Amino acid sequence: MENIFTHEYFMKKAYQEALIAFDKGEIPVGAVVVANNAILAKTHNLTELLTDVTAHAEMQAITAAAGSLGGKYLTGCTIYITLEPCQMCAGALYWSQISRVVYGAHDTHRGYTAIGGKLHPKTEVITGIMEEECSALMKDFFKRRR
Repeated sequence: MENIFTHEYFMKKAYQEALIAFDKGEIPVGAVVVANNAILAKTHNLTELLTDVTAHAEMQAITAAAGSLGGKYLTGCTIYITLEPCQMCAGALYWSQISRVVYGAHDTHRGYTAIGGKLHPKTEVITGIMEEECSALMKDFFKRRR
């Protein structure tokens, strides 16, 4: 039997969250936290709605997943994000000790790798899952705002 729970499967869930953010006028970033093929948290950017610069999709997902697990560490979990995390989110992911970060589009200006950020040394990073779709959504969002 084929395993439907692939990186693409969960990135599509994160992408659906990014579309919700897009429709709300938020920067379209979605995030999903998964453990044992079960979604613990799914969310999107809420910075405009909450008027909070820290309300990035990753931050929301970390908090929700930790609440779901009843602890602050996300070992054994994977986060799927439509855009490379910023330095702030990379720091939070570092402290959460999340096991895997999977993201779609690279952020060459504000992404954690562009500014020398780090994740936990034991965190596996996978990039480029649905990169074209995630990148196109971001470009479309900013094109419409101009």
